Amino acid sequence: MGDTSRDPVDHARTTRQHAGESMKNGHNAPGLIGVALGVVSLFIGLAAFASGGTMAGVICVSVSAVAFIAGGTWLFLAHRRVRRQELEWADKNPRVDSDVVAQPPTS
Repeated sequence: MGDTSRDPVDHARTTRQHAGESMKNGHNAPGLIGVALGVVSLFIGLAAFASGGTMAGVICVSVSAVAFIAGGTWLFLAHRRVRRQELEWADKNPRVDSDVVAQPPTS
């Protein structure tokens, strides 16, 4: 089968688009970590607001917003890179029925 570590799409095991993209594509890790930090920071900020720590709550919710935006942007750009590579792979590896074009992404 060869080395497929540079190809983020697992063509050999599935026909579904982007199945397992988060697991196979290591470039998603910083985005996933950023979103996770955003969730944790949001919960800490809400707990700080509930206990009366307004300044700590504002800081944590602000950090949460930045982490969500940064993580989401990273995931968006990584997904676009995967889609671009997917279209390049479809161009280099034509199917037997050549009149079938690459499917649009479902995600």
